[in-house]
Amino acid sequence: MGLPKMIYLGLFVLFLAIMAEAASTPPGIAKNPARASCNKKEYKMCYNLEHVCPKFCPDSCEVDCASCKPICSSSSSTEHHSPSGSAASSAASSSSAASSAASSAASSAAAAAAAAAAAASSSASSGSSSSSSSPSSSSSAGGAPKNSLTSYYPTPTTPSPKPSTPPTPTAPTPSPSTPTSPSKPTPSTSSPPSSNAGYRKRAKCNNKKYGQCYNQEHVCPANCPTSCQVDCVTCKPVCNCDYPGAVCQDPRFIGRDGITFYFHGKKDKHFCLVTDPNLHINAHFIGKRNANMGRDFTWVQSIGVLFDNHRLFLGAKKTSVWDDANDRLSLAFNGEPIYLEEAVGSQWSSTSTPLVTITRTSKTNDLIVEVQGKLKVTAKVVPITDEDSRVHNYGITDEDRFAHLDLGFKFSSLTGKVDGVLGKTYANDYVSRVNTRVSMPVMGGEREYASSSIFATDCLASRFVGAQDETSLPAMELASMNCASGMNGRGVICKR
Repeated sequence: MGLPKMIYLGLFVLFLAIMAEAASTPPGIAKNPARASCNKKEYKMCYNLEHVCPKFCPDSCEVDCASCKPICSSSSSTEHHSPSGSAASSAASSSSAASSAASSAASSAAAAAAAAAAAASSSASSGSSSSSSSPSSSSSAGGAPKNSLTSYYPTPTTPSPKPSTPPTPTAPTPSPSTPTSPSKPTPSTSSPPSSNAGYRKRAKCNNKKYGQCYNQEHVCPANCPTSCQVDCVTCKPVCNCDYPGAVCQDPRFIGRDGITFYFHGKKDKHFCLVTDPNLHINAHFIGKRNANMGRDFTWVQSIGVLFDNHRLFLGAKKTSVWDDANDRLSLAFNGEPIYLEEAVGSQWSSTSTPLVTITRTSKTNDLIVEVQGKLKVTAKVVPITDEDSRVHNYGITDEDRFAHLDLGFKFSSLTGKVDGVLGKTYANDYVSRVNTRVSMPVMGGEREYASSSIFATDCLASRFVGAQDETSLPAMELASMNCASGMNGRGVICKR
């Protein structure tokens, strides 16, 4: 029974010796590769990712978390073999103990059993010490500081951001400027405003009888941004040239019935617009011949108004380069020029009867004429703009802008027999003869309404007799006078 125990004991001791020998030998990375991983959580891309140690590492390796690559540990051979040496010595002592136990087995089984027990306890203690020393060495190697490692890959250092200090602003040193001699101001020669002006004027109802609309301000419609009036009845702004009684553009008329028609006339000629027993209005036409057409382009440059024994002249001065700031209105009453201050609301009144008042509605080129009990005229001087010339092929240049009048008439005391290009639309028996189905209905009658001068009453359709019962020699002399804008558009010249 003692011999089998001894055999088992010897095999156990041999197994312990083999284990001790294996502990003293490197792990053999080529045959059984070791592995390592990054244990720092701040490196999220590499944390806990397992790597195989390089083959040239003698024992073990670790992972550089910054570069996420395995590197060999720097443990020396002495560090690896010192614990295994102690294990070998303990294994040698255990083997000697086993041989002595075998030799004494023949004499005493009890002594051999005791010796075997002692050897087993000695081998167990030595094995436990060797197994415990090995992980301690590896743990000491793993916990060693990085400067004790021989790294095959450079360990990048994380740069600490330096606080950026803003640059100190340097005050600019002003360089002394050399004064230049002032140049003489050149007068601005602005081109005429285009028909699609970027601003709009405003208008008010000035009739106190319409309390709800009186003095209310309205913006002029987009199609007439610079000239409109308020219809107090409807309390809406209406373009001056879209109102019954309007005479505008190439002359375009709107009769009392609201029908639009054109009367071209001829350039440098006079035509009767309205003729009634005590009111007569002539117009002087200016124009330009178009070689491709059989007629002139014409516009109303001035009007002469006769009533009772008085004469009122209203005209536009000849203009080359247009400037809204320059007043181009020409006025005269009974042969005497009228001068109005260039301010909105400035007014002139006659000392005769019926009372005549002229009021500026703009600083320049825009006014209202009222003859008490007879008529009201709105007048505005306008040029032919580049846009107008281009659209209608007028061929206008800065040599002459063909400044003309846009007019609006309101009559108070016409008779049923009134005549004239515009006046006949106010007659009792008037029936329009224009063809309203065409784009430009034309009113004929050039021969019937032609006059010899701005104040002549010799047209074939004339109805004017004036205040015959009060006619005197001065009045007869005044009737033979002819007024027009002269001196290159400056002032009014009246001749007999």
